[in-house]
Amino acid sequence: MTKQAKFIVTAALMLGMALAALDTTIVGTALPSIVGKLGGITLYSWVFSIYLLTSTTTVPIYGKLADLYGRKPLFLFGATLFLIGSAASGAAQSMEQLIIFRAIQGLGAGAVLPIVLTIIGDIFTLEERARVQGLFSGVWGLSSVVGPFVGGLIVDNFSWRWVFFINIPFGLLSMLLLIFTLKETVERKKHHLDYLGTITLTGSIVSLLFALLQGGTSWAWVSFQSIGLFVAALILFVFFIATEQRAAEPILPLELFKNRLITISSIGGVVLGVLMFGVTSYVPLFVQGVKGGSATSAGITLGPLLLAWPIAATISGKIVIRYGYRITAVLGMLAAAVGIVMTALFTPQTGLPFIIAAMACIGAGLGFASSVFILSVQNAVPWNLRGVATATTQFFRTMGGTIGVAVMGTILNAQMAQRFAPIYAQFSDAASRLPKNIAPANVLLTPNLRTSLALPFLTQLQNALSQSLFWVYGLMLILALFGLAAMFLLPGGRADQYAYKPTEEELTATPSTDAMAHIG
Repeated sequence: MTKQAKFIVTAALMLGMALAALDTTIVGTALPSIVGKLGGITLYSWVFSIYLLTSTTTVPIYGKLADLYGRKPLFLFGATLFLIGSAASGAAQSMEQLIIFRAIQGLGAGAVLPIVLTIIGDIFTLEERARVQGLFSGVWGLSSVVGPFVGGLIVDNFSWRWVFFINIPFGLLSMLLLIFTLKETVERKKHHLDYLGTITLTGSIVSLLFALLQGGTSWAWVSFQSIGLFVAALILFVFFIATEQRAAEPILPLELFKNRLITISSIGGVVLGVLMFGVTSYVPLFVQGVKGGSATSAGITLGPLLLAWPIAATISGKIVIRYGYRITAVLGMLAAAVGIVMTALFTPQTGLPFIIAAMACIGAGLGFASSVFILSVQNAVPWNLRGVATATTQFFRTMGGTIGVAVMGTILNAQMAQRFAPIYAQFSDAASRLPKNIAPANVLLTPNLRTSLALPFLTQLQNALSQSLFWVYGLMLILALFGLAAMFLLPGGRADQYAYKPTEEELTATPSTDAMAHIG
């Protein structure tokens, strides 16, 4: 296992992860241009939603298949699907086509993200993983957050289709490097795939996400559609739990959660997902809507978070090895909570240095914590469970972000409806001259409309949006404090104390890690 070979595999995996994470958010700034060319404004949200649905629901399934059949074939399968979806999305001639092809993209991304982390867990020792996983955690965070900025650059200087086409050369390079460098030996035996568990889990997640993404927009929260979807999600989840308790090879082994490290890391992953997606969704809204900044300045505001995350994630690995999981995770969640407190104090008068300090604090905190969640889980399980265990942490993180942002959107909409209506009534003459089809919040996000408003009217709208966002940040703060408290439940002491120790029977019956995944 040469250093050069490890470097090539690591570069290939980083490239694959960056592309899949980037596509979660890069479409945002391109979508107005896409709708302008293809039409279909009523299908706007589905371009995001379908990718999120397919990439989230398939994560546990791919994790289990990677444990059964090896990491490399599943990564190559997922990357191929992702690139096919990218090429087709770039060539789409209608919104309906684009949505179908984005679903294919998501099916591929569901394999790429967790299996990248699993391969890293296979080919590096704990000490090496502590450094490398921190780097990968930073790549994931950086790619997700920088997406809107990159999408804007591509749309401004090229065609929107290059938002998708740009994936192809880099994705092919990642696959070729892995094909020629990573060698796997997997024990071949007959497997019993958990089809019923796969169907019930997927159905439950799809129902829940569909309800959260469409509730309050396509239909009311208390409508038959919303209630029916939530009930369906609950019933299917109960069936899934019952199925997993009887399955010979469950898609998501419930005994994993008997391990305190995995349970607390999963909780931490949910909190991390909520905070990351929440901050990157709603801080730019504050910068543009309340502070009157441009889309570019809103992206720049997130810069300190982008820089602090990978730096902290790299440092975090060294602290984990020396002081253990608990102290590292507590430091991370504490820093994130402090940053969220600062964010909750944002007002129209808040200066740029304060906003930058808050973003740097949050980025450092999430960078510290994210490495712990991956390292602790991979270190606690044998090779044949590492894929599904790693996928589980990724699954909880994405689900946390998806559900969290949906709930925050509901809170924000309710707060804005309550605050904006009296202001519009007070300035009825000015409000009557605004375009009828533009929501009040969008007036603040449209530069030519914002500059046309009288200063008293504009000031009150900005204050109303700032006060509405306070409740969104308040929810994030509650979850950050909950996450901080949960981190104290991680076991103390050095990380190597909690490494999985195979039984004598496993040592003689199961190939070693080096035999399972080695580089040549």
